[in-house]
Amino acid sequence: MMRTRPLKVALLGCGVVGSEVARIMTTHADDLAARIGAPVELAGVAVRRPSKVREGIDPALITTDATALVKRGDIDVVIEVIGGIEPARTLIRSAFEHGAGVVSANKALLAEDGAALHAEAEKHGRDLYYEAAVAGAIPLVRPLRESLAGDKVNRVLGIVNGTTNFILDKMDTSGAGYSEALDEATALGYAEADPTADVEGFDAAAKAAILAGIAFHTRVKIGDVHREGITEVTAADIASARRMGCTVKLLAICERAADGRSVTARVHPAMIPLSHPLASVREAYNAVFVEAEAAGQLMFYGPGAGGAPTASAVLGDLVAVCRNKLNEAPGPGESAYTRLPVSPMGDVVTRYHISLDVADKPGVLAQVATVFAEQGVSIDTVRQKGRQEGGGEASLVVVTHRAPDAALSGTVEALRKLDTVRGVASIMRVEGE
Repeated sequence: MMRTRPLKVALLGCGVVGSEVARIMTTHADDLAARIGAPVELAGVAVRRPSKVREGIDPALITTDATALVKRGDIDVVIEVIGGIEPARTLIRSAFEHGAGVVSANKALLAEDGAALHAEAEKHGRDLYYEAAVAGAIPLVRPLRESLAGDKVNRVLGIVNGTTNFILDKMDTSGAGYSEALDEATALGYAEADPTADVEGFDAAAKAAILAGIAFHTRVKIGDVHREGITEVTAADIASARRMGCTVKLLAICERAADGRSVTARVHPAMIPLSHPLASVREAYNAVFVEAEAAGQLMFYGPGAGGAPTASAVLGDLVAVCRNKLNEAPGPGESAYTRLPVSPMGDVVTRYHISLDVADKPGVLAQVATVFAEQGVSIDTVRQKGRQEGGGEASLVVVTHRAPDAALSGTVEALRKLDTVRGVASIMRVEGE
């Protein structure tokens, strides 16, 4: 039997995502009510600019006082899509205190202060759901948190930022340089006016922290995630990858150590073989590859951003939180029982692709090989790319076997000190074997 009294929802933020949430709540009201078991009512919308016209939203619902909205006491669910750390953190805590469950898309806040928010939700017996914080419309958080709760996840490898994937894809398919590809992404609306959070890897690092925490049942903050962006990726790097039968992607990689005693989380550009499923992820799409002991290899793919896709994830959480509210029982909270430490990047075992400009004379390859041997790094392949006529220089491309990242970094520093090495043209990790 459906309850006739509506569940009241407060919406914090009415930008690209928030406006889509409000629209779908209105146009699909009957379907949502049928799925939940009670009607849902948009009871208030907190915004910064009340004078802006918001089509389909009753102006009487608009307020600039978000604090008063969440403290009303009759609000059942608060949807937070304003982003940032404050005032979002304070508003979410206040929502818990005043009886509301929370649906959030705030990856930065969850990656920074997720443990404290989960503790606050548990203290008050409330829900904290955040499917939309990672990979847009792709169902990922709930499968990791619920569907794979009985399994052991060992690795999560993914493309979780659409802007950077669009840029790298354009560099690969059109031969454009980084700046040209960024300009195109900006013109098409895939990149913000200030793209720093995307291109420097901050956005992906926040998502990696959330994914690692859920997958490995431990606490991982954004400061634990090794981060590198794509601003140094060149057309030459893309061409080198192509010659190896690879492409370049910005990857978020979360791994459980082989001995099970620690985890790692990192974000950086990497070459992956064209045969890997992630290599075919084009334009602004996201995809995440999950490796679990019993389930094996799973891949989640779809649009990772945008108003409607992200709103879809928000509304999925809204249905779940409303159902829990009716049943008077919150859903699953934080699971951090393993308390595994996060290892530094230097301990991570990786492969390197290193392109060197060297003197064109006998003995250079032997010197280079000696440096690798002294650092304990084994060479997989060496390729001479060609010579610069009249310049007395040649180019060597070295691909290593897997070794601790600290040893590989030490190798690069030692190579820079050789008189015969004129420069290190590029360094990139190789993943997805």
